[in-house]
Amino acid sequence: QVQLVESGGGLVQAGGSLRLSCAASVTVFEIERPAWYRQTPGNQRELVAALSISNRPNYADSVKGRFTISMDNAKNTVYLEMNNLKPEDTAVYYCNAEVKLSVSTMWNNYWGQGTQVTVSS
Repeated sequence: QVQLVESGGGLVQAGGSLRLSCAASVTVFEIERPAWYRQTPGNQRELVAALSISNRPNYADSVKGRFTISMDNAKNTVYLEMNNLKPEDTAVYYCNAEVKLSVSTMWNNYWGQGTQVTVSS
């Protein structure tokens, strides 16, 4: 069973930086349309950043200019670079992507288990 595994979360002071990573738990053929979401208690999961199939990034207005999504295709790993963090960025961050396990399998959508990001004021 393939999973997306996030890492890099933690506690940071306001103004600080973190880099989140997301990789498949097993070797996969390809990952496309990766995205990062975040969720706070009692609220719906919201889109933070995403890469289109043509690798065009899209960001929530609240993180534009501070967050950067990228992907290392050789490693099938997705990153979220977060700079100038604010207390309101505190949330559980989830990775999502379309994954093709092998050249002959279909694309399927997967979620990671989430990683906690806490920004103190």
